[in-house]
Amino acid sequence: MDLEERVTELERRLAALETAGRTTPRVGDGDFWALEGLQERMSGAGAADGGVLYTGAVRLPTGEELSWQHTALSEDLLDDEWSETVDVFAALAHPVRLRLLREVLGGRRTVAELTALEEIGTTGQIYHHLPQLTAGGWLRTTGRGRYEVPPGRVVPLLVMLAAARP
Repeated sequence: MDLEERVTELERRLAALETAGRTTPRVGDGDFWALEGLQERMSGAGAADGGVLYTGAVRLPTGEELSWQHTALSEDLLDDEWSETVDVFAALAHPVRLRLLREVLGGRRTVAELTALEEIGTTGQIYHHLPQLTAGGWLRTTGRGRYEVPPGRVVPLLVMLAAARP
């Protein structure tokens, strides 16, 4: 066996070892490991109509790391009164409110920091939007004039943004 054949064989064997040693599915692998896990759990729980799962592991620009997941049965979601969620969605239905959320996730947590952004609006306009985000559960106060996105809302927000992409 010449050197080129030996190198080719070593590369093939190394690739096989790397694949065999992988214990965690990688993003972009093309398989449906999360969906298959959900289907397995749903069938074991007797949830014939299925369900949805959303999950995420996120490192924010501030360095904070969040891991979160939520599962809901299809039957429950379809039977719920959807009109009760209007305020949650309406809170996101303005470009300034979405920008405020992005800035808060990025580390601008005080009203003073938010009003320093020229293109986001006046102090009065910002104070108009903050209560809507708070009422919708997308923000919470952590002190006088200081806000954060609750950890349990970060992944759902990112899921909705991902779902809204064309």
